[in-house]
Amino acid sequence: MAAIDKSLYEKFVIESVDRSRTVDIKGGVVSFNYYEDVFSPMKTARIVVANTGNVIEGDDGKLQSIYNGLPLRGGERIIIKIAGNSIENEGLEIEDFYVGSITDVMIDEQREFFVLNLISREAITNETVRVGKRFPASQKISDSVKDICKNYLSSDKLKDVDVTQNPYGFIANMRKPFTILTMLASKSVPGNISGKNATAGYFFFETQNGFSFKSIDKLISTKPFPEKYVYTPSVIDSNDPKKDFKILEFKTSKNQNLLQNLERGSYCSSRTFLNPLTFQYTPSTQAIFKLQDYTGKIENLGDDINVVLPALSDTDNRTLASVPSRYITGVLDIGTIDKDVSEVLNADPALIHSQSMMRYNTLFTQILTMTIPLNTNLTAGNIINCEFPRIDVEKRKEPDQEQSGLYMIKKLTHFFDSSGSYTKLQLVRDTTGRKPK
Repeated sequence: MAAIDKSLYEKFVIESVDRSRTVDIKGGVVSFNYYEDVFSPMKTARIVVANTGNVIEGDDGKLQSIYNGLPLRGGERIIIKIAGNSIENEGLEIEDFYVGSITDVMIDEQREFFVLNLISREAITNETVRVGKRFPASQKISDSVKDICKNYLSSDKLKDVDVTQNPYGFIANMRKPFTILTMLASKSVPGNISGKNATAGYFFFETQNGFSFKSIDKLISTKPFPEKYVYTPSVIDSNDPKKDFKILEFKTSKNQNLLQNLERGSYCSSRTFLNPLTFQYTPSTQAIFKLQDYTGKIENLGDDINVVLPALSDTDNRTLASVPSRYITGVLDIGTIDKDVSEVLNADPALIHSQSMMRYNTLFTQILTMTIPLNTNLTAGNIINCEFPRIDVEKRKEPDQEQSGLYMIKKLTHFFDSSGSYTKLQLVRDTTGRKPK
């Protein structure tokens, strides 16, 4: 038995909104796609259903189709259990999906066909709740995240939180919980990571294990998945004990983008902020933010940051890495949260904004998509080790040292149907090459 074998559906139960009716549609499931993304505060899924019989009793006592008999209107709970198809894969079991929408509905006298788009329960709650609370300037951001998840999303699924070192006060202004949590992620700074400097930038996302509020620094420094994934341009041997960890196909979607990085100020930016109490601007000596200043000081997935860029012109020897390509202006947040006027800075955008912008932008230095045999143990945010062959006319089968190495899973899709089961990954990393030992 291998991870790529066809899927065995054990349970696909739809529970009506009033919980008076249930129906198991596993016999009619054509395919099931499960999605996670570190940029998404909720996991999602998609079920394609084709049913040829009357399977549920309607209000009139007669057997009807699933769509009309249940009836399907949105908000129904879905309980899913898919058996594992290898020793390493224990399968997938989810009980907190709800029908967000029903699309592609086709019904005739002999069959029905429809697609169920699934969302988490918290995604529904997020649309009905607004946060109107004032969060004090003395409270750590990680504590505010816990408060919002528990008291506004009514969720106990926040399982993994990196404690922030910086407090941040704000007025929620009746915004949705997910909107606030995503905003707080960009303003958060973790503790020191592996003895190196901590930089701003978090993700708030959901996996099969629950919600996570994780710093980019911490995610990058996490121990990678124990098995290495290897690409070999040959047919996979069914007797190979490592067959479940072979890369079936891959494509490099992006490898550097100079113009885009310049537009975003990834290499160098100027940030000027007005102090509303003193009417003074950021000193020029503190206004310039350079990526090259972080070489060897932060965790990376590959080699250390090495900013080597061309000169501005034939007559100007300054490089693109030393001259601002983006100018940022704003007003310092001073005396806006506390009742009494305070001169204490609520948050330092001159540092936090530039750091988080740098962290988010450089994380997409390389983008790679690949398909592997099903691995339900992987989740978004995991680090995996990949090995790709080098173009070599001598056929020495040596790995490509620039492309091989550690990547972070940005987006993950588990795909199940009658022909097989696969996992598709979108991988990112902030530098090229292998991580120094």
